[in-house]
Amino acid sequence: MNSTSKPPLLRVDGLRTVFALPDGREVAAVSDVSLALNAGETLGLVGESGSGKSVTALSILRLVMPPGRIAAGRIHFDGQDILALDEAALRTIRGRKIGFIFQEPMVALNPVYTIGQQIAETLAVHRIARGAAARAKAIQWLEAARVPDAARRATEYPHQLSGGLRQRAMIALALCAEPSLVIADEPTTALDVTVQAEILDLLRELRASLGLALLLITHDLGVVAEMADRVAVMYGGRIVEDGPVGDVFRTPAHPYTQGLLACLPGTSDGRRLTVIPGTVPSLGQFPAGCAFAPRCPHRLGACDVAPPATTSIGADRRVRCVLHESATGVTS
Repeated sequence: MNSTSKPPLLRVDGLRTVFALPDGREVAAVSDVSLALNAGETLGLVGESGSGKSVTALSILRLVMPPGRIAAGRIHFDGQDILALDEAALRTIRGRKIGFIFQEPMVALNPVYTIGQQIAETLAVHRIARGAAARAKAIQWLEAARVPDAARRATEYPHQLSGGLRQRAMIALALCAEPSLVIADEPTTALDVTVQAEILDLLRELRASLGLALLLITHDLGVVAEMADRVAVMYGGRIVEDGPVGDVFRTPAHPYTQGLLACLPGTSDGRRLTVIPGTVPSLGQFPAGCAFAPRCPHRLGACDVAPPATTSIGADRRVRCVLHESATGVTS
């Protein structure tokens, strides 16, 4: 966690989110996740598909739907206990104080309303503007999101926009209530490289101009290196390593982090790309010990017994690995 004396804007402690299986068992998609995010800071949450990143994000806003549920943990945002709020109070947080940029704009945007109507409705729901004023603000936010010919685009439906324009509209929708925290779940998925760069540049510019805190969920380490102040590496529903981006990328402590970085093109000699053998276990198939143990080149007998504890390995750095448990500073 960050060592600053000021309380973080968002703090998650010991989050456990489970899903009920048809056979009656409950399995954890997210287990003992703790993270903190300060005002104006960007935290990259990175890992392969199936690691639990999106479930963590949905849990923060209590958007996990049955058969999923939050089974344990604490989530505090700006001094409020998110898990203790009723639905009416939650509606004052979602969208207004925490914006969410969904992975698939075509799914998240309402197909039967124009882009302008959807932004104007959000402004009205949060009592920011109504009527003509809301429609004018909708166009202003589309312009801020670099949507060309914003006045015309505001009258169009999601299916009439390209993938890049839909993502820009999604960003305008997430930011129009001027939240202090934005959660961006794979914001550049399925976009071509040029559009990805434009979207990331837009997010960086808006974060700076609006003073946003950003929780950036991605599987792309290059995006994290470019955008984030700190990084949390997730695998098997747990955060296995976190710390300042530069420190983690220069001296990765967890074998999974080391493997991810080794997979980047240009990091090893020869023509073949380095790969991590195996795949992320399916939900309900995690081993009893360290979830990464079956794929780990440094596997020990202790790795199969129980999940490793979290160990502090320096200023603002933590890792979950038996290779580091002999060091001082075991925190859980």
